[in-house]
Parts: sequence; C-alpha cells; structure tokens
Amino acid sequence: MKVQETSVQSNEIWTLPNIISFARLLGVPLFLWLILGPQADGWAFVVLVLAGVSDWADGKIARATGKITRLGQLLDPLADRLYIAAALIGLALRDIIPWWLVLLLLARELVLLAILPPLKKRGLVGLPVHFLGKAATFALLYAFPLLLLGDGTGWFADTARVFGWAFALWGTGLYWYSALLYIEQARRVIRDNPVLG
Repeated sequence: MKVQETSVQSNEIWTLPNIISFARLLGVPLFLWLILGPQADGWAFVVLVLAGVSDWADGKIARATGKITRLGQLLDPLADRLYIAAALIGLALRDIIPWWLVLLLLARELVLLAILPPLKKRGLVGLPVHFLGKAATFALLYAFPLLLLGDGTGWFADTARVFGWAFALWGTGLYWYSALLYIEQARRVIRDNPVLG
C-alpha cells in the first residue's frame, strides 16, 4: 500500500487550519460535558458533526493555501484521537455502545503507542497519515453522532442506529487494518534506519 505523505511547508502556528484544529480540541471537553452532564444530546450531536466537518475543512484549507505546518500535522491526528476517545467513553457511560467496542478501539491505540519509542530513537515523532487511517477516522466520526441519534425510539432512531452501527463496525475494521499498515511501515523504517551509537 502506498503511503500518502504530505510535506511540511511552514512552521507557522497561527494559520487558519491550525486555528480550526485548536477549536476542535476545545470541543472535546464540551462534548463530554454535554453528553454526561445535562445529557443535551442534540447539542452533543452538533459538536460531533462540527468536529467531523472541521476535520475535513482544516486539511482541505491547509492543502489549498499551502499552509501545511508541523504543528498542524500534530494537532489534526491528536484532535481525531481525542474525539474518538471522548465519544467512546461518553457513549459507553450512557450505555449507548458496549464496552467491548471501547476496549477494541483503545487497544489499537495502545498497539500503535508501542511502536513510538523505536521510531523516536531514529528521530521520528510518528508516521505519515495514510488514506485508510483517515477513512477509518471519518467512518467513526460519522458513527458516533448516528449512534447518539439512535438512542431513542421510533423509526428515525432505529434508522440512525442501523447506519451508526454500520459505520462503527466498518470504521473499527478499517482502524485495525490501518494499524497493521502502520506497523509494517514502522518495521521498514526501523529496519532501514539503524540506531547509531
């Protein structure tokens, strides 16, 4: 599988894509408060939808304007992971999703975390994001709002639940498949770049 790499074009901090990513990060605790505190599911749904749209928008704007920054390449996947973790925990605590799904997705993150130390010894802080990883994230970011809408009765909730679970299972499969690709990518990097000294 060919990895799609996006080269850093700027070391700027206050670019429009980075500001969008910062705003996405601020939405994580807001989402958790909305879903667990007042259980304002409508507003929690809006926050998740805005997170998904802004995830697409910050990358699109960065590429279109040539504002691909080192900070942006760190903030974007961080925001994705935090939203996924927050949605998993919030939905599981509300009994909207089972804990096995939480454990399955968090286990994937722990597996990828384990490959970071040997990469850091070679001067890398991570691996380039590839298409399957982004597709998995998009599927999960579609799944969570639909599952939230599906926590009710009636035909609309039933339909949202069906589509939500379809996106969740498809996204989970892609999430793990992309993890295997990252592991293989890391293996090659480690093989081709021995630690000196």
